[in-house]
Amino acid sequence: MATIALTPKLKEEYQRLFDSCIINPSRAGAVEPLVKKIEQNRNRYAAVGDPLGIPWYFIGVIHNMESSQNFTKHLHNGDPLTKRTVQVPAGRPKTGNPPFTWEESATDSLQLMNLHKWTDWSVPGTLFKLELYNGVGYRRFHPEVLTPYLWSFSNHYTKGKYVADGKWSPTAVSGQCGAAVLIRRLAERGTIQFNIEGLPLPASVKEEESVDPLASFEPLVKYSTTQKSPLAEELQKALNMFPGIFLKVDGFPGKGTSDAFKKVTGHFLMGDPRA
Repeated sequence: MATIALTPKLKEEYQRLFDSCIINPSRAGAVEPLVKKIEQNRNRYAAVGDPLGIPWYFIGVIHNMESSQNFTKHLHNGDPLTKRTVQVPAGRPKTGNPPFTWEESATDSLQLMNLHKWTDWSVPGTLFKLELYNGVGYRRFHPEVLTPYLWSFSNHYTKGKYVADGKWSPTAVSGQCGAAVLIRRLAERGTIQFNIEGLPLPASVKEEESVDPLASFEPLVKYSTTQKSPLAEELQKALNMFPGIFLKVDGFPGKGTSDAFKKVTGHFLMGDPRA
């Protein structure tokens, strides 16, 4: 049951954390094989997710978190498919007879969490549902620790975890890669891509076509001396991090910003008459 709402403030928090997420170098070697395995099974995840309107990678990440990507175990909690679940939630699926197929169990688990009724698959909406899947105990009782279910193996998590139901340890460290970290790495690899609104872009129909789904989207910042934008401010802040660039951060992407952009990328901003 949801005990929190996805407020604008919470959306901003999720997006900020995702945008600033850095995978710990010491854990990168452990993250990569997990992500590659999720990618390899994307068709199987999509076969369950597509009829329910749930992104394949969301299911893949849940599968990793709950049952280590083992297709002989329930997606609910990692119990074996040879019988109904014993751990919470117990007695699932309620219909049918064991042994269950992984697809039967996965569909039941996702519907039990009402994920087939969820429509906000933006980055914040996705992270919200991932956190709810595990529970909001960290947020409610230990807000000083960002839940490792999302952020373990990243710069957003160091220590502190529940070592058993209701038993908290401030020094214990999660040994499981966080769900948000997996999605971040999938995005870094280009396996999943998001538009300016943070919504996932559809994958190309045929993998071998190598279609860039971003190609049809306009640049986020275009040359202008009269129109101010928050994204232009962010670009100016980023450009100021490069040696020899000193821009006024005013949100107007004019000549100075375009010059700095060219110094870094070799190209003027789109719309610059010099381009």
